[in-house]
Amino acid sequence: MKPRILFGGLFHETHTFLSEPTRWYDFGVTLGADIMAKEGDESPTAGFLEEARRFGWEVVPAVDARATPSGPVEDAAFERYWTEFERRARPALAAGIDAIFLVLHGAMATASVEDVEGELLGRIRALPGAAALPLFGILDLHANISARMCAHANGLVAYRKNPHTDAKFTALRAAGLLQRCLQSGRMPRMISCRVPIIWAPPGTGTQSDPMRALTRLAESTEAKDPTIWAYNVASGFSFADTAETGVTLCVVADAASDSAREHLRAGARLAWELREKGTVDYPAVDVVLSQIGPTPRGPVLLVEPADNIGAGAPGDGTGVLRALLAHRVERALVAINDPQAVTRLADIAIGGTARVSVGGRGWHLDAGPCDVDVTLVSRSDGAFQLEDVHSHLASMNGINIRMGPCAVVRHAGVTILLTSRKTAPFDLGQYSSQRIDPRAFAIIGVKAAVAHRQAYDPIAKASYFVDTPGPCSSNLATLPYRRLRRPVFPFDSIDTPNFTIL
Repeated sequence: MKPRILFGGLFHETHTFLSEPTRWYDFGVTLGADIMAKEGDESPTAGFLEEARRFGWEVVPAVDARATPSGPVEDAAFERYWTEFERRARPALAAGIDAIFLVLHGAMATASVEDVEGELLGRIRALPGAAALPLFGILDLHANISARMCAHANGLVAYRKNPHTDAKFTALRAAGLLQRCLQSGRMPRMISCRVPIIWAPPGTGTQSDPMRALTRLAESTEAKDPTIWAYNVASGFSFADTAETGVTLCVVADAASDSAREHLRAGARLAWELREKGTVDYPAVDVVLSQIGPTPRGPVLLVEPADNIGAGAPGDGTGVLRALLAHRVERALVAINDPQAVTRLADIAIGGTARVSVGGRGWHLDAGPCDVDVTLVSRSDGAFQLEDVHSHLASMNGINIRMGPCAVVRHAGVTILLTSRKTAPFDLGQYSSQRIDPRAFAIIGVKAAVAHRQAYDPIAKASYFVDTPGPCSSNLATLPYRRLRRPVFPFDSIDTPNFTIL
């Protein structure tokens, strides 16, 4: 008989410092058999389904829910997810299930549950027939991995690249480990090590240290020690105010592995040695524009991590736009999420002009909406397909992206793409779908931290990170942490770090 694998997905990176909640209708939800249609969309779910077909598994799909990074998830949304999952899981378990596979993020939080993934895994284990089943799945590299997650799972595998170009591949890896478990009858366990460090997202790119060195250590450990099935390096998600936030190393290891703990200690020591390399500090946007001038040979990127859509920011900050206008930059391009501005332009003819208030509503420290006279260049429904199927966006949404109704406008030398749904700038299809060639511009504003690099590095002549107001500021000291476990670098002086292995 074919092994029967119960499948579910719950994917959200929660920025707990944002006031706007994430509701059930903010999730893209796929129920039951409809999940099977995701095969081929290049998401982690698609990767699992492809391997399930290759291994000859029978997939029993429950529910798959994904949402763009945003504010705290409403308790009711998580309970709705659980209701949908449980009503499908109970009869499936009663009929017989051989294993469970989950696509998770690892940094989801609700108003009252800091560790949603740990809570979910605990509830699943409590279902009749689920307590002793192999439970495998995937996590984001920015997961805040908890001891509870590790206690309830046998093999969660985290992305290894940032930008997350390996999201689908990670699902292939994790499914391969599940197949190894089913064929061998060996049930691995997870062991974790908390390192007292938090890094802002720009410090967690895997093309440079500290994450580059830690990733190499993880890969070499897997290669030389057959008792280590997977070695995860999770940089954590610093915009979650939880006791679990921070850098965590964890291994999927043979239950009898004698070396797992020492491998974790070695990784923890390396992370601590490199801790300063994960800290970042950026100049003001006006300083950078004064250096490069209004007409550089471009494209030159102005990257503003503080309004990083991929970390939950609203994507409507006006800091870069205001600076471009003040410096009278020619051939500049920015994208701003502002459904109100799009609606304001709904009755304007192409080529017509209007005065529009743009952006500045999503963060209390922003200067507020920027009032500009614009010419309407084009409008669209905002749907596009990824140019790069390995884009970071595919890990969240597959290859078909919807920005909502869009308008392209121009003011002086600045072209502005206005969207109705915040869309992280991780694929050039965002612009090409609007008949915009970003290569033709001198300066491009990019609301991101690291994940844009897969798309933009190949076309950029230069790239500058700039400091602007926003909820994803790399200056973590500006955030009002209350639940964070202390002491922790960079906030506290630590002479001898405590590496807690669980």
